[in-house]
Amino acid sequence: MKPVPHATSLRRAPVQRRSAERLTRILDACAGLLDEVGYDGLSTRAVAQRAGVPIGSVYRFFGNKRQMADALAQRNLDRYADRVTERLAAGAVRDWRTAMDAVLDEYLLMKRTAPGFALVDFGNQIPVGTRAAQPNHRVADRLTELLSDYLGRTPDEELRRVFLVAVETADTLVHLAFRVAPEGDEGIIGEARELLRAYLARVLG
Repeated sequence: MKPVPHATSLRRAPVQRRSAERLTRILDACAGLLDEVGYDGLSTRAVAQRAGVPIGSVYRFFGNKRQMADALAQRNLDRYADRVTERLAAGAVRDWRTAMDAVLDEYLLMKRTAPGFALVDFGNQIPVGTRAAQPNHRVADRLTELLSDYLGRTPDEELRRVFLVAVETADTLVHLAFRVAPEGDEGIIGEARELLRAYLARVLG
């Protein structure tokens, strides 16, 4: 059974496989509709119709479309972490520089290909999520957990702060790149990569 979204975004976590598969269909439908009609045009009824489930099934998991979008953001983060983990396990990563490239490349790939990601990503986009949710803190926490052993560093508050600064920087510049060009302006992405390397070189050595 695939991991379900973070419990705080669900009214009820699925227990049986059939229920988990229904939740997956609901989130897939939500992602597709976000690309087609945007967040303002999204509705729980449209999601239910697209997913082929009764409207009551949607409300069994979510009280409103904002909770549904937050669950999609959490699923995005889980899938992103899985992709980074696979890159690290593949053995192509040699040092922190190639690790950083893998982290950024997987983010860019999801930005370009994952349904609904352009509007939701990990929960940073307005009106999805709240300031109190601090999505980039969750991303930084996950990267600290994934990369600390590989970097030979203790996963302490200092390393977490380093990743938080890097994540906030990359988030801002990547969003700028995708505002300039639909597939992401390569010049701006290149500048973001160099900026991150310079900062991390000073901290990680």
